Amino acid sequence: MPRTPRGSRLSALAAALLLSTPLAAPAARAADPIKLGVLEDQSGDFALATIGKVHGIQLAADEINAAGGIAGRKLELVIYDTQSDNTRYQEFMRRVLQRDKVNAVFAGFSSASREAYRPIVDQLDGFAFYNNQYEGGVCDGHMVITGAVPEQQFSTLIPWMMQKFGKRVYTIAADYNFGQISAEWVRNIVKENGGEMVGEEFIPLGVSQFSQTIQNIQKAKPDILMTLLVGTAQASYYEQAAAANLKIPMGSSVNIGQGYEHKRFQPPSLANMYVTTNYIEEVDSPSSKAFLAKWKAKFPNEPYVNQEAENSYLAVYLYKQMVERANGSTKRADLRKVIAVGDVCVDAPEGKVCIDPKSQHASHTISLAKVDEKHAISFPKTWDNIQPYWLGKAGCDLTQKDPMAQYTPSNPPKP
Repeated sequence: MPRTPRGSRLSALAAALLLSTPLAAPAARAADPIKLGVLEDQSGDFALATIGKVHGIQLAADEINAAGGIAGRKLELVIYDTQSDNTRYQEFMRRVLQRDKVNAVFAGFSSASREAYRPIVDQLDGFAFYNNQYEGGVCDGHMVITGAVPEQQFSTLIPWMMQKFGKRVYTIAADYNFGQISAEWVRNIVKENGGEMVGEEFIPLGVSQFSQTIQNIQKAKPDILMTLLVGTAQASYYEQAAAANLKIPMGSSVNIGQGYEHKRFQPPSLANMYVTTNYIEEVDSPSSKAFLAKWKAKFPNEPYVNQEAENSYLAVYLYKQMVERANGSTKRADLRKVIAVGDVCVDAPEGKVCIDPKSQHASHTISLAKVDEKHAISFPKTWDNIQPYWLGKAGCDLTQKDPMAQYTPSNPPKP
């Protein structure tokens, strides 16, 4: 609120007129920055895949500020290292919303982290972006989700692999909500396409020894192995499987696109891996090359630009468009009205990305990445404009009501 300067001779009437001037409030807003909370793992088990998320937000914020900001206001980042610790997510989410008074929050890698902080965002009426590939199902008007979901990744990947390699499928997955719900999607899509599940294992996050799992897979003799492993410890599987000469074609929605295992491990441990991802740095398009050049100029020591980094970068531009179309308002209710129109889109490094108004999830270009014996990447197929259709089809419609819930194929929204 404007204040009369100390020592001013303005009369009380003049001061009152100044405070009541319609242009005074917007001018004050224009002088204040828009504050974005950034809660990401810069250390801990997931840091290798998530430091790029912070950098993506910083790159976008720098570009936007250099171009004049959002509705004339600069972006200010309030960054906390959550250390792959769900308790810290809860602590810092309360801090950024209550003490730091941020306008929006960009937060979280694992689904367990998201579900730890999401009730706090709901309770405090915050507005959060989850910029990760995940198992899908969150129907919550306090959340915008820019990462790819199973109907975008599995409905493309699994039928393609079954047609190429065979219909016997074995899944190994991280033992928490991401792995369990993703495995449910795999089961359903395999069944819909006339396949057979010949095995399924859920691996605790800290496990790094896989000799028994490898023996189980060898005994089951699948045509396809779906690997839904997460974190540094579980990534040990690939070198152990290669040492055991396990050469079954692998499919994944997370590997390569998050943890760039093809760069970190010696060939041929990731050979014959197929991944559906909305972005990795090998994508060979003019928009991807331009994005990568900007990134490397700002962060020359970045080991890899993964899908989460790109998701985080484009999320800031989606937020920019929402605020500008809401006439500069950062209120969640006003931004949701903009989303409900159904045409919030940005031209991202991967291609055009739009927000579905029913679920507040993003459409994506989905690239099928193949890893060869030398760990080089090729792209046998690309699917354009794959929508996040399942939630809306299942009954989630945030333009009508907000259940603030997560659903699964076996537990869809109630009519």
